[in-house]
Parts: sequence; structure tokens; C-alpha cells
Amino acid sequence: MTAARRHHEPPSLSDRLHSTQAINRSLMLDIIEHACRRIPLLGQSERTARILRLIDVEAWADATLALIELELPLWRIRRIAYDEGEWHCALSRERELPDWLDTAVEARHADLSLALLAAFIEVKALALEVSRSSVPVVRPASEPLYEPVGCENFG
Repeated sequence: MTAARRHHEPPSLSDRLHSTQAINRSLMLDIIEHACRRIPLLGQSERTARILRLIDVEAWADATLALIELELPLWRIRRIAYDEGEWHCALSRERELPDWLDTAVEARHADLSLALLAAFIEVKALALEVSRSSVPVVRPASEPLYEPVGCENFG
């Protein structure tokens, strides 16, 4: 699959998830085919067999959690909440940080499994846009008027 084609598929998957009301087997397999890189590389391992078994028994939330664990090993679920008829799901790389410092990826849907899948697809789309180096990067401050100040007293 070319990089240009792969770049356009996560947003279309995202739109498809937001417009659907329920998950089915073909949607899950389509997401695995177009958004997952590790599953084809692992072949028929125990982890991929587990995901396929969960799909077969229509355990959509569990299958999505297994996908997140396999495909996004550095990401963790930060929050799952139900509010006013919608499930809100947030995935984060720095779960131990306070909410106001974390840059979590959030998604929402009336169905829990679709909210989880939407957050998964958003992270995959974000990963395509941002190329990570092997050296950690300090994020720029979101406040344009923010300026770091040294508070050391060496005197």
C-alpha cells in the first residue's frame, strides 16, 4: 500500500465510524486491513488469533481494546466516561500526567465500542501525520505569551 493511499484512509475510516450506529464483522476487518500495521506482520500468532476470536463472538469492545494493546503499545486508555447519551474515550501516551498537561486523543459516540474504535483511528491518523524521532521532543507551549523564566538564585 502506498503512503499516499494510506494517508487518506484513516480520515475516511473516521467518517465511516461516526456515521455508523453499530459495529459488524466487515467493519472490524476493514479497519484491521486498512489501519493496522502489526497484525499482518505477526501472522497467525496468539494475539491475532485472540482478536479474531473476539470478533467472531462479537465482543466489539474487547476486540478494540486488544487492537489498541497490539497496535498502539505506547498508548493507554486515559478515560472512558458516559455522559448525556454518549461514550467519551481518551487515549494518552502520558497517562500519569494531570489532565491539564496531557495531550490526549479523544473520541465520542453513542456506542462504547465505536467510541473506542474512533479514538484508535484518530491516534493512527495522528501517527501518520507526526513522524517521531528516536529522541524525545519537547512540545512547544500552547500559550503564545508563555516564556520560560529561570528562577535559580546562584548568589
